[in-house]
Amino acid sequence: MNITGKLKKYLLLLIEMNERMKALQEATGRVEARQMNSAGTADIQGHEFKVYSQWGEDGIIQYLLDRVPVERAIFVEFGVETYRESNTRFLLTNNNWSGLVLDGLQENIDYIRKDDIYWKHNLKAERAFIDRENINSLIDTNGISGDIGLLSVDIDGNDYWVWKSIDVINPRIVICEYNSIFGYEKEVVIPYAPDFIRSEAHYSNLYWGASIAAFTRLGREKGYALVGSNSAGNNLFFVRNNLMGNLTELTPEQAHMVSQFRESRDEKGNLTLLPFEQRLSVIADMPLIDLSDNSAHSVKALYGH
Repeated sequence: MNITGKLKKYLLLLIEMNERMKALQEATGRVEARQMNSAGTADIQGHEFKVYSQWGEDGIIQYLLDRVPVERAIFVEFGVETYRESNTRFLLTNNNWSGLVLDGLQENIDYIRKDDIYWKHNLKAERAFIDRENINSLIDTNGISGDIGLLSVDIDGNDYWVWKSIDVINPRIVICEYNSIFGYEKEVVIPYAPDFIRSEAHYSNLYWGASIAAFTRLGREKGYALVGSNSAGNNLFFVRNNLMGNLTELTPEQAHMVSQFRESRDEKGNLTLLPFEQRLSVIADMPLIDLSDNSAHSVKALYGH
């Protein structure tokens, strides 16, 4: 066998091994889900497990689905990058849901469309730079409207403003990313900018999104109750008020988690690994909107940093 033939055989073996690993990963997730459903704890963090999610969101979603009735097993998720790590991929492969994923880079969408998951499941992937002006048309033109199972929002910036604008769908469960460094007391959000890019807004990578209190306020306005956050301190989970069943609504203080991951950067783009209590001081001069009176203030004026 020549070198080309050996290389081809080696690549095919790697592909086969990768497929076997994926199958094992999903099987492990199914076992976790069955064990979780029989567990007695009502704390959603006690049900965390990871198959494709970044942290323990896969387990929390399965826990909520065991308690929230879903008539249309459809999801919408945006900010998915290549979709290898996401909140809805396990829903697609394990629960056989269908859905729409959106990302701003065409190379990410091309990757998803070439993935075996794209023909094995009913998934649509579209490129779009999402803002509050286009989000409803993006969802509607892809054939999704009305009551759906789940919405996952993760765009590292205008998450609050985009969820606020969505009215073409009425998801039963909503997952959104919050900025833990803003604490749980203040209802604050970055000012809306349609072209917001986190890495360009401030070199530190810390200036984005909204506080847990701001999202809780928005959830209540839209008819949702906060039922918890993941232990990593970046994702919140909301359930429609009329579907709460025996789930417990939490306050921002009860659900807030201090984020343990350290992604702050210096002006050259190097990781600085700042401890939690020092992060606000880096963005002290950046503006925030206080939703309690819709006034604008600097981070320093609001927090004293």
